[in-house]
Amino acid sequence: MSLSDFFTPVDLKTITPKNGYYASHMGDRIEQYAADSLDQEQKIDIAIIGVMEDRNAVDNSGCALAPDYVREKLYLLNEGNYNTKIVDFGNIKPGATITDTYFALKTVVEELVKKDIIPIIIGGGQDLTYAQYMGYENLEQRVDLVVIDSHFDLDDDAFGDTIETTSQSYLSKIFLHEPNFLFNFSNLGYQTYFISQAGLRVMEKLFFDAHRLGALSGNIAVAEPIIRNASMISFDVNAIRSSDAMGSANATPNGFYAEEACQLCRYAGFNDKLTSIGFYEFSPAYDSNGQTATLVAQMIWYFIDGFYNRKKDFPLNPKSQYLIYKTSLKHDEHEVVFVKSKKSDRWWMQVPYPNTGSINERFHLVPCQYNDYKTAVSGEMPDLWWRTYQKLI
Repeated sequence: MSLSDFFTPVDLKTITPKNGYYASHMGDRIEQYAADSLDQEQKIDIAIIGVMEDRNAVDNSGCALAPDYVREKLYLLNEGNYNTKIVDFGNIKPGATITDTYFALKTVVEELVKKDIIPIIIGGGQDLTYAQYMGYENLEQRVDLVVIDSHFDLDDDAFGDTIETTSQSYLSKIFLHEPNFLFNFSNLGYQTYFISQAGLRVMEKLFFDAHRLGALSGNIAVAEPIIRNASMISFDVNAIRSSDAMGSANATPNGFYAEEACQLCRYAGFNDKLTSIGFYEFSPAYDSNGQTATLVAQMIWYFIDGFYNRKKDFPLNPKSQYLIYKTSLKHDEHEVVFVKSKKSDRWWMQVPYPNTGSINERFHLVPCQYNDYKTAVSGEMPDLWWRTYQKLI
């Protein structure tokens, strides 16, 4: 089976402006997918994937139409100071059942990630995050998932096979999936009044990371190390305040500002470890003057810009490009070791594997902030170190 079997090509006539594109426009630079695109010698860096599926998007019917609305705005943006190698694969149409759609997206993500091509998924409901995640099942690697969302999307009352995969419960499916290949989960931007106490207890019990909107708003740089640790990202458009992105039936007054959403996407592009990203829950029927479509297009542009400005400084090769800092704790015999990149001034922290851990590696590197180093210098254990260590046991 060829990947082309899953796709319907983009109808360029419906999204191309009357006078066409300038040579600098993304619409002139992005290639359209052909059946032999993956077999050609020309390198592909990024693939744009539309998914026209909203059957399990709770109370947000119409988000299946999002891909072409976003494309129309994205293609009008100018390419940055780099030569993009992007192919638009077109749209995955709804299968006979929603399980068929999930299978198609899972297969596409798996094949592209294996070929070192980053899929940018434009959905659809956020339940598609589950299919995006399942694309890693056969890749024999642990997944660090970051979800940018005002909710946790957990089903507090269902267990195992009784959980339906919807935009409000897909995380439960991911957390309980066997075999378990999820190493870490982080939420960015949750709003406390949308979160049950049971959901907070789940995050605490599993040593996962949850970061309130109030802790990030106006201080968005705090999110950079969290995003830098992601293998895949799911971005719910409802995490953005409705005044900046009203294009969803579930939009709410509070959320990230538009410029903060774009900065989060640029951080994601910078991340050498990230291999897929999805943008979900945009419903054109609720969009005014194409504002949300324009914002999602700009978010994708910032992701692309970050990708083509990657520093390629994921530690520790060569070691000459990094500074090592060792700190001692007040009430413990061992030391906490930090690594700083000379290229980007970004920080990582070494967390040793316990005796039951890897026999091939002595420590796990987790992205951190300079403040974590200052905490360790003061003699205290950084909370990030402890939570990471618990997951390695």
